[in-house]
Amino acid sequence: MMLDTVSVAMAFIITLIAHVAAKYVLKYINRHIQGVPLIIVAIVLTLLLLFVFSVDYATYYASSKPIFNRLLGYSTVLLAVPLAGMSFQDLPIKKLSLIVVLASLTGVLLPMTLAYVFMLNLQTILAFATRSVTTPVGLSVAQIIDAPLVLANLIIIVSGILGALLCRVLFARIDDDRAKGLALGLVAHAIGTVEAWSISPAAGRYAAFGLAVNGLLTALWLPPVLLWWLN
Repeated sequence: MMLDTVSVAMAFIITLIAHVAAKYVLKYINRHIQGVPLIIVAIVLTLLLLFVFSVDYATYYASSKPIFNRLLGYSTVLLAVPLAGMSFQDLPIKKLSLIVVLASLTGVLLPMTLAYVFMLNLQTILAFATRSVTTPVGLSVAQIIDAPLVLANLIIIVSGILGALLCRVLFARIDDDRAKGLALGLVAHAIGTVEAWSISPAAGRYAAFGLAVNGLLTALWLPPVLLWWLN
């Protein structure tokens, strides 16, 4: 029991050090290269720390999974905080609602269609259905539709990282931070929201809005529709 406690504490400390150090490393990197997401730097530093302290990744993952899964759920709920600070006056609700609905449908149907075109098996196709929502919501949906949790988790994380990596290039000619944030929240969910906050508070709030509303909407319609389709 004591060994488990020590392992969890070490995993937490390594992750915390990597995340804090990533902010300072990123400041140095930004002097030479712009647009590197903070999460990428944090991942690299975490792997370096595991190597330095000779900690096996499987041990680190097993030790950190329980606590960070719980914290991830809390952080998703806490997205209500930036949403509460948003000004909804003069907000184009109808257009915004249409964008979120289209993003929800496209985020599910497009990756599932591509997986089908490439003749992947049914379980993999179901895992791709969770691509457009943040990890806690995606894993909950994956459990309901009996999709492989590890694969669903990987797809969600990789899509978030790719969105955070490509956003600076894709946003080169876009000046509205609200549009940038909304796009990141809808496409790259939690990782994209972190990247949006590095752009501006306005982008961060709209990313949180897109992530939360898209996750709620997708969680409401996707499981019953897929279960009906499977049966």
